[in-house]
Amino acid sequence: MIDHETRNRILNAADITEVIGDFLTLKKRGTNYWTCCPFHGEKTPSFSVSPSRGIYKCFGCGKAGDAVRFVMDHESMSYVEALKYLARKYNIEIREQALTPEEQTANNNRESMMVLSSFAQDWFSEQLWVHPDGQAIGLSYFHERGFTDKTIRKYQLGYSPDKWSAFSDAALKAGYRKEFLLSTGLSIEKDNTLFDRFRGRVMFPIHSLSGRVIAFGARTLRQDKSVAKYLNSPESETYNKSAILYGIFQAKTAIVRSQKCYLVEGYTDVISMHQAGIENVVASSGTSLTTEQIRLIKRFTPNVTVLYDGDAAGIKASLRGIDMLLEEGMNVKVALFPDGEDPDSFARKHSSTEFEAFLKENEKDFISFKTTLLNGDVKNDPLRRAELIKDIVGSIGAIPDAITRTVYVKECSRLMDIGEEVLLSEVAKHRRAKLYDSKPYTPAGKPEETPKAAAPPEPADPRLYFEKAEEEIIYYLLKYGVRHLFTVTHDGQERIITVAEYITSELHNDEMELKNPQYRKMFEEYRRLSEETDEERIKYFINHPDRALSELAIHILEDLPPLTVQHYAHSQEPETLRLPRMIPKAILVYKARSVKAAADDLSHRLQEAQAANNPETVNALVERFLLLQKTSTRLAAELNRLIF
Repeated sequence: MIDHETRNRILNAADITEVIGDFLTLKKRGTNYWTCCPFHGEKTPSFSVSPSRGIYKCFGCGKAGDAVRFVMDHESMSYVEALKYLARKYNIEIREQALTPEEQTANNNRESMMVLSSFAQDWFSEQLWVHPDGQAIGLSYFHERGFTDKTIRKYQLGYSPDKWSAFSDAALKAGYRKEFLLSTGLSIEKDNTLFDRFRGRVMFPIHSLSGRVIAFGARTLRQDKSVAKYLNSPESETYNKSAILYGIFQAKTAIVRSQKCYLVEGYTDVISMHQAGIENVVASSGTSLTTEQIRLIKRFTPNVTVLYDGDAAGIKASLRGIDMLLEEGMNVKVALFPDGEDPDSFARKHSSTEFEAFLKENEKDFISFKTTLLNGDVKNDPLRRAELIKDIVGSIGAIPDAITRTVYVKECSRLMDIGEEVLLSEVAKHRRAKLYDSKPYTPAGKPEETPKAAAPPEPADPRLYFEKAEEEIIYYLLKYGVRHLFTVTHDGQERIITVAEYITSELHNDEMELKNPQYRKMFEEYRRLSEETDEERIKYFINHPDRALSELAIHILEDLPPLTVQHYAHSQEPETLRLPRMIPKAILVYKARSVKAAADDLSHRLQEAQAANNPETVNALVERFLLLQKTSTRLAAELNRLIF
């Protein structure tokens, strides 16, 4: 682990224009440098480099960071690898922070497992090209699938001979330890004897994001139905199957360039499409799609097209994956291949141009796809039609963005011939149930009942509702935290109150906590940086190892200013002189929004309590509601504007 002092020396030495200039041609315009973004295709430069702040930001795709982050993204390096790259560039000696014996052992074990996996890949590949059985069985199989030798070598495919312990014996002879053969799952032990897990199978190495072999998928070529067709490495210290996608190492550059990712089912689907010229394709690595895999895709693009073969039953079983993609805010399309075809077979029968044309012509948004797919089962059955509508409503309700939900409601209304108002109400119910952990409010002592009143309006997602107000608070903290705001007199003594002290005391006195987890984390970390100047704190967050916090700091400081700042945009008065007015106003706005959110929540609970006919609960809630109204009126008076 690189120690804190060495890390700071690297960050201080790294000139962002020099670092990025090693890879891109920069042109100065004003105080910043500009070029076309390397992370998405564009013809007009929108990639800005700020030497004064030591950051870059693309105003097209939103990528942002410091010199370390650029090297990480551009060269697909880890944080530590990028630091070491910059240390070499600026001739800085790396001093590693001492690890505990346990940490050192864990690191050594992980590295030993990775080295063994690399050896295994080399050995399996050698068997494919050199061993008679590898050539006759494994290589012939890959050639029959249409894979060229170039493709086979690119994906490092291999063959494990059908012998009990050929690989295990070779690994032990090469000096690899038994414990790592077992922990990687390459070998199995029985009666103190090692056996090869993957014997008699063609091998598909699974690579990490940085390109290291971390596991294997293996396909049997036997016709024996009692033998599993595919066998994967077990999970280990180096392999978490729910967090990796097959082909992501080979596809990531193409995904960034095209700003689209094709998601398929199997290893051969990925390889055949890649060979056909469609390189932005990955597979879920022999497991159902997971949130971690979706977030891995989202690091490169928010746009996903899911490719299905013509098996309707299989598609219906995997539709949950679409809802998961929607929940993560992905833009989802679906393409269905003709009956009897899958991405692998289709790629082998068509040219790259034909394949790309097919995908463009057959991509559908998920509402149209789901309606078409499931409508065949409905026919004229009104109850089954109602179930289909509820199913689609569930998918729409999973979408976090309100505008996107509204667009899909309109589309569903058109396709299913049902009123938008009904659909909006059902979507609101779905989201409200999810917001409250799917547990409707039940008054004490009363059984759960179905409310008879009309559905109340959908509650705002707290993170979205408070987004701008919280962003403004963090803006003032980052930029002006240690600046003097007021002078107060207490017991005849004058005391200076800084911006940070004022904001912190106002929030904590009212027991308020920021709703957005990233803003909350930034707020808490800021409070711990007690001795630093504003510039040092800004630098701390811009260079933060947590990418989310780093990008958030850059967004707050570089993008459009907060609402209160915009309000004074045409004023000739310097921003620093306006702080005593702007910051209290920002805090009041945040408090007012908090009160309104609490009142909205109470309103929903009141309607449910009234529907449940529980007067005691209604009276208690009304008292609290009136108190919130008084607070709202007071805050509105302080803000000198209308009540909500």
